[in-house]
Amino acid sequence: MKITFKLYASLTDYLPADRRTSNWMPLEVEPGATIASVIAPFNLPMKMVHLVLINGVYVPPAQHATRTLVEGDVLAIWPPLAGG
Repeated sequence: MKITFKLYASLTDYLPADRRTSNWMPLEVEPGATIASVIAPFNLPMKMVHLVLINGVYVPPAQHATRTLVEGDVLAIWPPLAGG
């Protein structure tokens, strides 16, 4: 099934080189894929996986290993942000 995978800020460095300027890519995943199983091949440091949204809805860290995706979902991930 197809989803859209988006990484923001410094996490874009983990996307394939040809996708880093746009920060997103279409991604083919297995039915029943979880957030954790989708991000595992990208080798994101888990301390950098801070804000996770599916279709604009926040997914708490406790659900990353169990929350499954469906066809057409948009998975977006932000690192911790500093500032003030």
